[in-house]
Amino acid sequence: MQNAKLRSYLHFHLIVFIWGFTAVLGSLISIDSVPLVWFRMGMASIFIFIYIKWKKIDITLSRKAFLSFAIAGVIIAVHWLTFFGAIKVSNVSITLAMMSTGAFFTALLEPIFYKRKLIWYELLFGAIVIGALYFIFEVQPEYRLGIGLALLSALLSAIFTLVNGKFVHDHNPTKISFYELVVGTLFITAYLAFAKADSFFSIDFFTLPYTDWIYLLILASICTAYAFIASVKVMKHLSPYTIMLTINLEPVYGILLAFMLLGDKEQMSTEFYYGAIVILSVVIANGILKNRKLLRSKKE
Repeated sequence: MQNAKLRSYLHFHLIVFIWGFTAVLGSLISIDSVPLVWFRMGMASIFIFIYIKWKKIDITLSRKAFLSFAIAGVIIAVHWLTFFGAIKVSNVSITLAMMSTGAFFTALLEPIFYKRKLIWYELLFGAIVIGALYFIFEVQPEYRLGIGLALLSALLSAIFTLVNGKFVHDHNPTKISFYELVVGTLFITAYLAFAKADSFFSIDFFTLPYTDWIYLLILASICTAYAFIASVKVMKHLSPYTIMLTINLEPVYGILLAFMLLGDKEQMSTEFYYGAIVILSVVIANGILKNRKLLRSKKE
């Protein structure tokens, strides 16, 4: 049992590292964020469908469940659109630093979704995060659009996490992911067909540089389909506290990878890193306090 936990812990670190690499791939891929997300979701849907057929997973569901998954699919599609959009108009470091607020948004939204009282230290941490964000806005004014898009992406990520948290109690996570990805792909397809009717599904739309196809394949297979399925399996052996702390390493891994692979483009001011460290520290502190409260309630 101990070996299984250790293997799961190391495996989950690999998955979080892969998630951090996702932002770097978004910067390396030359196409705009909308077709990028369309290719990612569409290709990932195919990979997960193959996995479903291989494992013989039942994907039948009720109309009510489908509508719920459809709403979540649109949310995750817009989340990825704003995430990669932020990378395109700013850079990986800005985007991942802002994405670290996702855990904090989750803490603030939990009282709404799960009908509990707001905890006092969450309000205090909220004030600190707002101060750190204002500081980053001031020291990096040229990236304000990217900061705004990344914050919206973090908020949508928090909403998606809370919504999916209710689904997993009644449905297979792979089934959930498949329908959400398919609906997300159809949502972006409808947008492209309406907004870019002249160019959508033309030869030019699918004529991508060779490197883009390689990066998209990695993004859809390893960073999306594999990472999702693997994360569900390893989380069964890890505590929520361990999961939370490990996920918070995603922006750290991503920023380090971006600095090594993308070079000077990712060089930020010293003040930016101060603000990013404050935000990440608050998120970790919030998780520690929540874990202590959970352990205390179990003992009582």
